[in-house]
Amino acid sequence: MPSRVVVFDYGSGNLRSAQRAMERTGADVTVTSDPHAALEADGLLVPGVGAFGACMGSLRAAGGDRIIGKRVAGGRPVLGVCVGMQVLFERGVERVGPADGEAGVAEGCGEWPGTVDRLRAPVLPHMGWNTVRPPEDTRLFAGIGPEERFYFVHSYAVREWEFTPTNPRIPAPKVTWSEHGEPFVAAVENGPLWATQFHPEKSGDAGAHILANWVATL
Repeated sequence: MPSRVVVFDYGSGNLRSAQRAMERTGADVTVTSDPHAALEADGLLVPGVGAFGACMGSLRAAGGDRIIGKRVAGGRPVLGVCVGMQVLFERGVERVGPADGEAGVAEGCGEWPGTVDRLRAPVLPHMGWNTVRPPEDTRLFAGIGPEERFYFVHSYAVREWEFTPTNPRIPAPKVTWSEHGEPFVAAVENGPLWATQFHPEKSGDAGAHILANWVATL
């Protein structure tokens, strides 16, 4: 039987394009805000676009933060995409004042320590195709060559990875990096919790391969 994937509808994200991209992997895909369906699916895809605080507010209102936490605690796969990845971290810092002189801090899901902040780059947003640097033994990027490019649309990212497991029996997360003005986290594989800053559903054959790799783990 095909894997059952829920694209979580909490009012943010490219839901239909995510659905179509997931369906091309052969998965049985449902777009819904139903908490039970989101908890019971083989895999949960959490999209997200726009500002961190607004996205997190919508996710929290739909109970998505609790659903993600329960799934991760139970070892059930979750894939965050774009701002759906960013909200998995502790906090987001949004520059809102003239010349970025003021910043508001929004609390995230806290699945990983770290801060989503504005990239220090001459041109923002970071929009278009870029390469990535995955680690050894990556499952997310298995079968993907080093010259492949992925589609990004963002001005904010995690610029420093702060999580190192203290228990030697727990595998360290696999962190993929990219660069736009400075290095930033482009993807993470951490037990059942995976995420990409880029949009696999908009990244052509390479993005389809990413989604197929994730579905193969379900």
